[in-house]
Amino acid sequence: MSRIRNVRAFDPGALPVKDRYGLLVGTVAPRPIALASTTDAMGNRNLAPFSYFNVFSIDPPVLIVGPTLRGRDGTVKDTLANARNTKEIVVNLVDHAMVEGASLSSSDYPSEVDEFAKAGFTPVASDTVRPDRVGEAPVAFECAVTQIVELGSGPGAGHMLVCEVKRIHIAEDVLGEDGKVDARSIDLVGRCGGNFYVRASGDALFEIPKPSGQGLGVGVDALPAEIAAMQGLDSNERARLGAATAIPDETEVNEHKLIELSDLFMAFEDDPNALEAALLSEAKRRLEQGDVDGAWKTLLAYNPG
Repeated sequence: MSRIRNVRAFDPGALPVKDRYGLLVGTVAPRPIALASTTDAMGNRNLAPFSYFNVFSIDPPVLIVGPTLRGRDGTVKDTLANARNTKEIVVNLVDHAMVEGASLSSSDYPSEVDEFAKAGFTPVASDTVRPDRVGEAPVAFECAVTQIVELGSGPGAGHMLVCEVKRIHIAEDVLGEDGKVDARSIDLVGRCGGNFYVRASGDALFEIPKPSGQGLGVGVDALPAEIAAMQGLDSNERARLGAATAIPDETEVNEHKLIELSDLFMAFEDDPNALEAALLSEAKRRLEQGDVDGAWKTLLAYNPG
């Protein structure tokens, strides 16, 4: 069954800003990273990473980047000041090969210092906006800042830069033959709490079939009592069963039992407990491989009555 956790409650208004920050960024994670390139009125380059960032609209295409006021004194960071003045920004995505440089660019250098040079990145002229994009980035979005929403005025207060995408640059080596972005190649990183990051590659990537598109899932509440009572199914496995659009009928189950499970039933015909464990293990294996229908049939084949 699902595990109900014991919790501690916090009143954010009663916490110092530093402690509030730690709880929020330590729990809302991982967060994608926007390596934001801007220029000031004199054309000086600025580069800084922000993990208060995501895509918020497709039509029009909009990203939101959330620079905060400095926590120590509430002053404005260069990215926010530049966005106010020029209304332009380039949002570069950060892969594993450039994460150390992105972190270095977060240093609070004076406004006239070029963080491209400090971080070791190559500035490349944009097509539609004045700020340069990062040549090493797997993806870069040239954007117009159409709105700035102020969420507060004190230290740590956020500002939402509403960034309408005008041009997208995607490295060819992260595009598959179908022209779509390959999640296994783009190798993005995400920000967690403290000094922790996460790398979206290798074994960290996994797929979950979307329940939409093929019809409504039957739901976890549709699990038959004998399956719901099985202690070896975790909440994710129950939800994957619940995502099936139909429960196999008796004929389908009997055919599956005869063709796919006959060896198991023969091996454990005198030991119902061992048979249940073997069928559960087989069903879990099928769920892991994405064979939800086969997992249903395997579980329904067990009839202790």
